[in-house]
Amino acid sequence: MTDLLLKDKVIIVTGGSGLIGKNLIRAIIENGGIGIIADINEKASKDEINKIKSEFKDGKADYFKLDIVSEKSVTNMIKFVKKKYGKIDGVVNSAYPRNKHFGKGFEDTAYEDFCENINLQLGGYFLVSQQCGIFFRKQGYGNIINLSSIYGVIAPRFEIYGNAEFHGIKMGVPV
Repeated sequence: MTDLLLKDKVIIVTGGSGLIGKNLIRAIIENGGIGIIADINEKASKDEINKIKSEFKDGKADYFKLDIVSEKSVTNMIKFVKKKYGKIDGVVNSAYPRNKHFGKGFEDTAYEDFCENINLQLGGYFLVSQQCGIFFRKQGYGNIINLSSIYGVIAPRFEIYGNAEFHGIKMGVPV
């Protein structure tokens, strides 16, 4: 039998019910850890918890409704997880908050909306990292992983998405 890499480790995943987040939660559980879905989308998160319970006999997952751009929400999450599990071993920032105008085309995006979305995304990662960092310093250990898109470094290859639609653009169709 192989050793479980994350046996009894408590790992918070912001955006834990999102496309990347829910797969991270499953990987944590498959490796013996306790995956905490920290997400603002309560329905999607509870649906994920139910799926996990049906997929994993001994899988340990939990949910906390988190708004990563609210310091109170972040500190309450830390208190909740610490109280329930006695520790936090790590946090993975994979949330992707955005305003109601997100997804407009380049020419149609207002400068203010662009700045607000950058603030929500980077500011949220900063806030979670800051508050978890403070907690980890007191606890004596902990890990922070911040995810970002490869498309911040290279041009997108839309064909890998098939016919998926993203921001009103058919991905499989060349622009």
